[in-house]
Amino acid sequence: QVQLVESGGGLVQAGGSLRLSCAVSGRALSMYTMAWFRQVPGKEREFVATMNWENGELYYADFVKGRFIFSRDNAKNTMYLQMNSLQPEDTAVYYCAAGGGPGVRASEYDYWGQGTQVTVSS
Repeated sequence: QVQLVESGGGLVQAGGSLRLSCAVSGRALSMYTMAWFRQVPGKEREFVATMNWENGELYYADFVKGRFIFSRDNAKNTMYLQMNSLQPEDTAVYYCAAGGGPGVRASEYDYWGQGTQVTVSS
């Protein structure tokens, strides 16, 4: 069992930055792939980035284009999504997730945070 608690969403102007946090707790975390997804109303949950918790290997969606950085603090068991150069199309509810992965489909992840709203104004 894994628990994920997110924080850090909010309202930002286009071109600005936000950092999302996700506190992770549970057993055998090194067995999991961690990920970030986002979702807008009426659309499926969209893959943003993954990290293999054991070796730190990263994979990003193409639309990230070097703007987002997925990192972690092992001492705090917390992962972060630093989002830079935000645009209105990045507006969504962002979720952290843990599961077998290692892919880009939401169905591959078993545990989810509660979601945090990110709104980018133009």
